[in-house]
Amino acid sequence: MNAIVYEKYGSPDVLQLKEVDKPTPMSNEVLIRIHAAAVTATDPVDRKGEPFVARIFSGLTRPKHSIPGGTLAGVVEAAGKDVKRFSGGDRVYGSAGLNLGAHAEYICLPEGEALAVIPDSVSYEDAAAMVDGVLTAVPFLRDEAKLQRGQKVLINGAAGSVGTAAVQFAKYYGAEVIGVCSASNVVLVKSLGADKVIDYTEDDFTSNDDSYDVIFDAVGKSSYSRCKGALKNGGIYLSTGPTVGNFFIKTLGLVLEMLWTSKIGNKRAIFAATGLRSSSEKIEDLVFLNSLIEAGRIDPVIDRRYTLEEIADAHRYVETGHKKGNVVLTPVPNPNI
Repeated sequence: MNAIVYEKYGSPDVLQLKEVDKPTPMSNEVLIRIHAAAVTATDPVDRKGEPFVARIFSGLTRPKHSIPGGTLAGVVEAAGKDVKRFSGGDRVYGSAGLNLGAHAEYICLPEGEALAVIPDSVSYEDAAAMVDGVLTAVPFLRDEAKLQRGQKVLINGAAGSVGTAAVQFAKYYGAEVIGVCSASNVVLVKSLGADKVIDYTEDDFTSNDDSYDVIFDAVGKSSYSRCKGALKNGGIYLSTGPTVGNFFIKTLGLVLEMLWTSKIGNKRAIFAATGLRSSSEKIEDLVFLNSLIEAGRIDPVIDRRYTLEEIADAHRYVETGHKKGNVVLTPVPNPNI
C-alpha cells in the first residue's frame, strides 16, 4: 500500500510517499481502507519534533511512529474475530490515537479506539474534516466552560479547524458568539452563525468596551493576562495552549495562571489536553456529533484538498497558520491493491 513515511525530524521534505506492507488486523482490530484524512496543526509539530517537549510522545531522537496522521475516514475492510462494534463495509471516522498512521491507504485500529460510524449523508472528506475541531471544541466549551444559553462567548481564531467547530457548537448551546479572525474570513465566520466578527488587524478585542463570559483562544496566540480585563466577573479564559514563541515558558505560565485563578479571584484560566482524553470520551463526542449532523446543526469547513503525493505542500500550507477550517488529504490509488 502507499503511505507517507518519515524517519527523521525536519522540513516537509522529510515526508516521503512509499510502498509499505499492508497491515493485518489482530483479533481486536479493524482494517480500514482510508478514503480521507486531515492535515491538522499538530502534524507539522510531529514532523519537526518542535517544540522539543512534543518528543515525549513522538520520539526523543527520531519519530517513534514512521507514518504520520491522526484523523481519518474510511471503510472497514476486515474485522478481527473478537470485534463487535464494527463489521466489514461500515463507513467509519475518528482518531488514530497517539500511534498515528492515518496518512496511508490502510490502517489497523483497535475497535475501542475513537471511531464511530459515519452518517449516511456525510462524505468521507467531510467526516475527516470534522474530527479534529470537534474533539477539541466540545470538551472545552461543554465540559470546561459548561457553556449556558445566553452567555457571551468570544472565539479567537474563529476561522481555523477548532474555531469553525467552536462557533457552531457555541451557537448550538445558545450562546451569543463573537468571532475573531482576519478580514478575509469574516464572511465565512458569519456564515457559521457568529453574531459579530472582529477583524483582529483592525480591532483589539482586549481593549474595547465589550466583556465576555467565556473567551476561547482556539489558536493559542493570546494569554489570560492579556484577556482577563475583557472577562466578566466569573468569566473563563480557555486556551488550546501556546503555538508561538517560547512554548515551554508560555505553557508553564498558563499552568501557573490556572493554579492561581483556581484559588484567587472570580475569573479562571483553563487549559485542557483534549488529545489525551480517553477513547471512550472521544467516542461519546463523535456520537454526539452524529446527532447534530443528522439534525443539520453543524457543517464541515474544508479549505484545500491534497493527495498523499502532495503531502509536503499540504504541510507547508498548514504551517502558514492561515488555513480556513480544515485541509483534507486523499490517498493515491495503488494499482497493486
